[in-house]
Amino acid sequence: MTDVFERADEIADALGPRSDTAQGRRDRVARIAWSCLIEPGDRVAGALVRARGAAEAWELVAGDPDPRELVAGALVDPREARAALDRWRPRRGGGTVHDAVERARRNRIAVITPNDDLWPAAVDDLGDHAPPCLWVRGDVRRLAELTRSVAVVGARAATSYGEHVADEVAAGLARSGIAVVSGAAYGIDGAAHRAALAAGGRTFAFLAGGSDRPYPSGHTDLLERIAATAAVISEVPCGAAPTKWRFLQRNRLIAAVSSATVVVEAGLRSGSLNTAGHAAALGRAIGAVPGPVTSAASAGTHRLLREFDAVCVTSAADARELIGVVPLGDDAVRPPDDPEHTRVRDALSDRTVLTVPAIAARSGMSVADVEAVLGAMLLDGRGEGWRRRRS
Repeated sequence: MTDVFERADEIADALGPRSDTAQGRRDRVARIAWSCLIEPGDRVAGALVRARGAAEAWELVAGDPDPRELVAGALVDPREARAALDRWRPRRGGGTVHDAVERARRNRIAVITPNDDLWPAAVDDLGDHAPPCLWVRGDVRRLAELTRSVAVVGARAATSYGEHVADEVAAGLARSGIAVVSGAAYGIDGAAHRAALAAGGRTFAFLAGGSDRPYPSGHTDLLERIAATAAVISEVPCGAAPTKWRFLQRNRLIAAVSSATVVVEAGLRSGSLNTAGHAAALGRAIGAVPGPVTSAASAGTHRLLREFDAVCVTSAADARELIGVVPLGDDAVRPPDDPEHTRVRDALSDRTVLTVPAIAARSGMSVADVEAVLGAMLLDGRGEGWRRRRS
């Protein structure tokens, strides 16, 4: 297995940002090899790489070590180490790394590692469960836009209501310069990706299989459009098939890279609830869109609202607020005026500029109270001289 380093320069230069050091190239190749060896979210592998570095950890495992050698510094017990070696052993032989590299080369897929400037740092919040690398199809420079992103996810068997809301929320986010993250599935995911693209924004798709394998196949064209404007991303190597386990683990990446997760529509057993669970565990904000109380397709979102302190999201403005972007202009929702504001606004004319005493006489208020209300209107942007603005 150590022979992966014999092609270190070739592989490293072909699949990612060029490293100026031999050590950097060895680290990249080792992380590619680890990606081919383990299943997503393997904590023992993550702990071993953290403790020894990717290259040294790979050389250790390649030598079929005693389980006790994995324990030192990796914070795993001997039973965990023994189980890890047993599950890695069937994949140590064969040409898995070679095949993945060749597929990536043919499809112009890059590999990004934690040592690269373009690595989405939010992934590191996964700790030892973080992937050793990411396989990226598209413009790797766009990964920087993930620092300002919202995940929009939901049921595959979406209703027309759910798809409509996903469209509105994703398009509004995209128009605001906020990237939309999702999983490219049918239903809500697909609606969110398409809306973001139609709005001229960025959208990123995280796949459960290799980034060279469009899944579902019905979204092949959609994934091509995403790759052309942003990126299609996976933590498993090229050629890897999507599996149920990989879908569940993929969800943790969607939650990690996004500043907030909005679940638009979800049944009680929807995988998007798994994404919300990961987001909650990572301390990310969670939003949920309410649906008809009689709709089974919204039972999951209602549970998030009732039991998991999710924020009620009904628009893109609500989704933006989850990441601290306060809506301005026409999207801003103002609180209702108090009675004094209403009386002053009723007293204003949309044709004639009135003095403060005249407004006081019209409203039946004191001059001091009128001045206070008009001053507040100016502060919150509603004043335009002392007359009522035509609607």
